[in-house]
Amino acid sequence: MVARTRRVVWGESAQAALDEALSDIAESSLDGAVRVLTRALEVADSLSTFAERGRVVPEIGETTLRELFVYEYRLLYRVREDRVVIRAFLHGARDFSTWHREQTPDI
Repeated sequence: MVARTRRVVWGESAQAALDEALSDIAESSLDGAVRVLTRALEVADSLSTFAERGRVVPEIGETTLRELFVYEYRLLYRVREDRVVIRAFLHGARDFSTWHREQTPDI
């Protein structure tokens, strides 16, 4: 069986959140920021095949919204027919329901 290939796209808010996290990390460790960036990009790129492997986001419960962990960060993504859209990059300690209320309805 051949794995389905989808295009992986970062949403604007997810890109901004990744940039913010990297800036925060870089204040204390440039090497740490590079490690997080490298791993985040690897995880995102790997979603082009087998995108359904991430767990369903438990607070939402929709099968098309999934997540994988990048160290202590949650990389949330929506699986579409032809693409995977990275929707969020947030610290695992962040209160999810407060964060979710602040988001656009498409998350």
